[in-house]
Amino acid sequence: MYPYYESDWSILPPEHNRRYSPGLTINNIKQVINETIETNILRKPAPTRLRELIRQIRGCRTAAEERAVVNTECAYIRSTFRETDCIWKCRNMAKLLYIHMLGYPAHFGQIECLKLAASAKYTDKRIGYLGAMLLLDERADVHVLLTNCLKNDLNSSTQFVVGTALCTLAAIASPEMARDLCNDVERLIVSSNAFLRKKAILCAFRFVRRVPELMEDYLPKCEVFLADKNHGILIATITLITEMCEQSVAVLRYFKSIIPTLVRMLKSLTVTGYSPEHLVSGVSDPFLQVKILRLLRVLGRGDPAQSEIMNDVLAQVATSTETSKNAGNAILYETVLTIMNVESENSLRVLAVNILGRFLLNNDKNIRFIGLLTLVKTVHKDMTAVQRHRITILECLSDADPSIQRCAMELSFTLINTQNIEMVVRELLRYLESTDAEMKALCSSKIVLAAETYSPSIHWHLDVLLKILTIAGNHIRDDVISSTIQLISNSPVHEQRFITGKMWQAITNMNQLENRQPLVQVAVWTIGEYAESGGFDEFELIEHYRQLLWAPQLSITTKQYILVSLAKISVRIDGCTPEIQNIIDSFRVHLNIDLQQRANEFSQLFTDHRHLRTSLLEKMPKLKLTELTTSEYNADFVSEESSDTEQQQEEPAPPAEPSNQDILLDLLGDCFTSDGNGNNTLAVVPAPHMGQSQPYYPTTSFNQNGSTTNNNGPGAAGPADILNILGLNAQTNALTIYQPSPPTNPSIPSMDIYQKDDIHIRFFIHPSGASISSGFDQSPAPSRITVQTTNGSHNTIEKFLFQAAVPKSFALTLREPSGSVMPPGGTVMQDLLIVRNTGAPGASGLRMKVRFSYEIENYSMMEQIDVNEFPSDFLR
Repeated sequence: MYPYYESDWSILPPEHNRRYSPGLTINNIKQVINETIETNILRKPAPTRLRELIRQIRGCRTAAEERAVVNTECAYIRSTFRETDCIWKCRNMAKLLYIHMLGYPAHFGQIECLKLAASAKYTDKRIGYLGAMLLLDERADVHVLLTNCLKNDLNSSTQFVVGTALCTLAAIASPEMARDLCNDVERLIVSSNAFLRKKAILCAFRFVRRVPELMEDYLPKCEVFLADKNHGILIATITLITEMCEQSVAVLRYFKSIIPTLVRMLKSLTVTGYSPEHLVSGVSDPFLQVKILRLLRVLGRGDPAQSEIMNDVLAQVATSTETSKNAGNAILYETVLTIMNVESENSLRVLAVNILGRFLLNNDKNIRFIGLLTLVKTVHKDMTAVQRHRITILECLSDADPSIQRCAMELSFTLINTQNIEMVVRELLRYLESTDAEMKALCSSKIVLAAETYSPSIHWHLDVLLKILTIAGNHIRDDVISSTIQLISNSPVHEQRFITGKMWQAITNMNQLENRQPLVQVAVWTIGEYAESGGFDEFELIEHYRQLLWAPQLSITTKQYILVSLAKISVRIDGCTPEIQNIIDSFRVHLNIDLQQRANEFSQLFTDHRHLRTSLLEKMPKLKLTELTTSEYNADFVSEESSDTEQQQEEPAPPAEPSNQDILLDLLGDCFTSDGNGNNTLAVVPAPHMGQSQPYYPTTSFNQNGSTTNNNGPGAAGPADILNILGLNAQTNALTIYQPSPPTNPSIPSMDIYQKDDIHIRFFIHPSGASISSGFDQSPAPSRITVQTTNGSHNTIEKFLFQAAVPKSFALTLREPSGSVMPPGGTVMQDLLIVRNTGAPGASGLRMKVRFSYEIENYSMMEQIDVNEFPSDFLR
């Protein structure tokens, strides 16, 4: 035997050399040498392990520290990717994938993923395919390079390599990949290996979603797979069938025949404990049950016959499923959705709503949220059943979770009706106090809309609107302000008195009005309109207005409301006009141009135009929202010609409410009213629409054939129209109408009817019969008045519109004016044709209401005057 200590061990044969090891191959020796060189000779730091990197990142206190750690590690990983013989590629790729999951860029590792996926070692291939699933997608051209590698691995003899390739293909397959590898996947679908068959079916699901025409290859195979006992294959098959049914109606009809099979399978899982090895929290395979319920929902939608087959099993699942665990709650949730989406019985719908009601009582916030969200989607299916859980839904408004509060608010608005609006709105107002600014705007608008629809009384409605303005503050939308003002203006007098007092208390007893400026705007508008009914102390009122106007926190819009309201108070309350005038005068030099302009205009009403202050600042008329249109002002005028035609076609019905014409008649005076039959005693004729300025063409004579050269546009009337309007014989042969030019004959009388603000309007009254010369036998000839309007200012007047009205005993026709724009010193001419109606008494003379409007320097002006001093022999 050799001695233990030998001077030279190399002379011993290998079988007697105790230092010789068979594991020391050439490759191992090279690896040891490389490690030694890297760690000892070159002194490179050892790569950080994934656990250490996670610990470092979690230990960072700021985002800057985290970015520094990530950037340092990414720089190191890039340097190792450039090396060809690095032995830490898998570890570095795992760290890069974790960095990618944190949201940092990791695109530089895409090519390295392809290299690892093409490796012969399974450990490299696994991490390479995982990186490809995370870093590659259909939009990246690099993923096409993976096709050949996937094809090779799908043909591998190792099932784990094939399974990994199938998982990657199911995650990132593009339409091109699907067409190239569909044959390989179809071959694996019929494999005897259940592990590969399950993954191949899921890969086919991806193919069908990307390339729908490939589904024909899988239809017959799916029916066979439904008879398999493996739950993984069943879940994959049902998922594939559901996707194909959702994409094609023909496939949906094809698979309706499997509904009895699905019903038996679900009943077996529920009752007999089918496959007890798949129990999850006491529930038999909840994953498979959920998939079956989803497929039944797709197959039974809109088909009462097929839904009838499902009713029994759906009721069985809904009543026998355990609700103490999340697995059971997931099955009940899918059962509810299936019941609500198929043509199920009413009793099943009530059962489904009751299940959702139990969800609302669950301690788990997620389950409560799911219950509310499902009720919001399905409340229209059975409103009565949901109303039974109204109290529970309203209690969710006080939940600590804002998502639950938001869903409960949406659901509460759908439940409002005339019976429960007071209780529901009371709870919603409590919710409005605690919610955030964004939800305050939405909730307040919806409460206003609900109150307008289901309000039990005006008093309650006004009180709710006042609470909304107080609670929501500056977060409400503009529609709430306009709705409140409109409701107040249309309320009875005692309700206006009530809300005026409430508004005054709200702005005097509350601090931080700068945070409730919509309330201030509505309050000052109300006080300005109805201050005489509030019983205010005028000195306290004026002093409070002074403080509001000079408060720097209030916006310019709010001060505009206050300034207008203050001007209106001067005609509502006696004894405070000097104080109001002083406050308004102080704003004549305000820095804001709008407030300065308002103050200067109002100041004129206290000095030069004090006689107009009462009429200009009178109460606003009660207008409905439907009457607030953007049409021209002359839309209030009604054509006598159209009215006569309508009266001939049908008998007039008793008017339910005053029309726009009646409103105009009220404005024109009490003497122009309606008779008992609803016929207006005022003939109102519209002026032509002046959408654009048109030149005035003189009207020429009609020839014997009735042709004419007059073509003044849409506003011009033909001979038949004129004769019909005037009630003349339509069989006349000739009609001549003169051009409305300034008469040069001094014998023609004239009347100055308006001369103010550099506007001069004069009437030239032509003798009777001067405007029309024709062979009228019995009908009286119309008289003509030429209206001359002159611009005496230094500015151009635009959109000039002249309107006139006469009593019903006369007929009035307004011809087209010569224009609508008057430069400085310019003139507009227009003819009025007037005739006394046949049979009307001749004792009363002509009276006329004149209204004209125009724009000058972007300001709109309108005036209305009475013209009663016509010549005594005119139209007698």
